[in-house]
Amino acid sequence: MKAAVVREHGGPDRLNYETDFPDPVAGEGDVIVAVKATSLNYHDVFTRRGMPGIKVPMPAIMGLDVAGEIAEVGPGVTGWKKGDRVVVDPINRVEGGLMGETVHGGLAELCKARAHQLVRIPDGVSFTDAAALPCAYGTALRMMTTNGHVAKGEKVLILGASGGVGVCCLQIAKLAGAEVVACAGTDEKAKRLIELGADKTINYVTSDFQQEAYNLYGKPTRRGGGTDRGFDLVVNYTGGDTWVKSLKVLKVGGRMVTCGATAGYDPKEDIRFIWTFELKVLGSNGWMRSDIETLLKMVQEGKLKVLVDQVFPLKEARAALARLEDRTVFGKVVVTP
Repeated sequence: MKAAVVREHGGPDRLNYETDFPDPVAGEGDVIVAVKATSLNYHDVFTRRGMPGIKVPMPAIMGLDVAGEIAEVGPGVTGWKKGDRVVVDPINRVEGGLMGETVHGGLAELCKARAHQLVRIPDGVSFTDAAALPCAYGTALRMMTTNGHVAKGEKVLILGASGGVGVCCLQIAKLAGAEVVACAGTDEKAKRLIELGADKTINYVTSDFQQEAYNLYGKPTRRGGGTDRGFDLVVNYTGGDTWVKSLKVLKVGGRMVTCGATAGYDPKEDIRFIWTFELKVLGSNGWMRSDIETLLKMVQEGKLKVLVDQVFPLKEARAALARLEDRTVFGKVVVTP
């Protein structure tokens, strides 16, 4: 089969298009999915580069998020048949493992998955939209609702709002009735975020988002009538030098939610703000199968928009990942065989 393959960690040139990679073979409890769409995540960049403490079997086919049609049903599989439209929950919650990392993912014509990982795609939801949901949108939904408890009337600041996670966080916050300030690196992205529902935007390249936050809602303080200044909730999955600034713009009792560290996992810390303002730092790790089902229903009902920046053919998978790595993307990047 045709596949985009990594045979050793490193830079963009380590991801190569191959035309004769062995087809997957279905074992007990397996299905073979004819891939129709795979969305890329920044996790794929880390997988290609190599991550400390995580051993990726080589050769590797990346792509966590896979949608397609069942091409073959393996022994012992019930409830599924050839031709069923499915999206794969990337996390194997029974035996362990992650699609596109410890087992082959969706950057190929065919993909093997365990039957218990399959989620049925409802009528009216495209393969492209379904493939964009599990990792980014699933993470956003869990972070904003299950852990972040975003609520009506709250003020929310979203860093990296133009990425796959960010555009979903924005929509979830607006559906909850919150007021949203979205941060982006270009005026064009900021304009698109307004069109998506953001109340205000901050260009973090041309201005300091901390100071702009103060200009919008005041500098948080514990006295002098300032306990309501600042944000109720900050979404920060970038880390790096944005970390302490994010703490400083939270109101008394405010919450910061995080699900990653694309700009650095070991930022400078200032815990004085955490105790002084009684802040809550809430981690969110991935999604649950029920989150994927909820998202599919929301898309089907028109409550949630799937933002796909660009669709690349499989032979251009390296260029697709480069678009994500260069942070020029708005929403999701999808690859199709």
